[in-house]
Amino acid sequence: MASRKGLTLTDVLITVVIALVFAIIYSIWGGVYTMLQPLGLHLNELVYGMWFIAAVVAYLIIRKPGVAIIAEFAAASGETIVMLQFDVMLMLYGLLQGLACEIVFAIVRYKSTALMVAVTAGVAAALSTLPLDWYYGYLGQLETWNLVLMIGFRVLSGALIAGWLAHALYRGLGETGVLKLVGARSPHRSEEL
Repeated sequence: MASRKGLTLTDVLITVVIALVFAIIYSIWGGVYTMLQPLGLHLNELVYGMWFIAAVVAYLIIRKPGVAIIAEFAAASGETIVMLQFDVMLMLYGLLQGLACEIVFAIVRYKSTALMVAVTAGVAAALSTLPLDWYYGYLGQLETWNLVLMIGFRVLSGALIAGWLAHALYRGLGETGVLKLVGARSPHRSEEL
């Protein structure tokens, strides 16, 4: 059966379900991030990549244009609902993170599920947060060494959590056979890039 290039209703529903699962995880993950803040040296940035994972997981499963943006925006929006506080900035971060991932997936024409593609998308999402953090946050006040450390840890987290962990989740789902139910191709066929 040939797969359709555009998003189907099933694709959107699966993407939203993935996003809702991660919205719950995101709201819980805030506690982990907050617990690490007092330790200093930006150790909390080592867990920041969790907030980018929905886009990568959704793409790996669906592999169609728009899925990463929908997943990350829906996860960020869902997080505001779970936390019972409307936060436009959170949704803007989600939109930018999804867009950054979407650009990476477009470069490989939505055909590759290679680990390197997932890692690159995680890094791109991490980098996409920096302009907003600079504009709305404190980044301009940090010493250079401190800023480099923070950015380095965030990028590493994007690579490991949003990239490697998302890929590991995808592979695990593939091994269970559940991806056959959602119409995704075998995880082994498109991992060459």
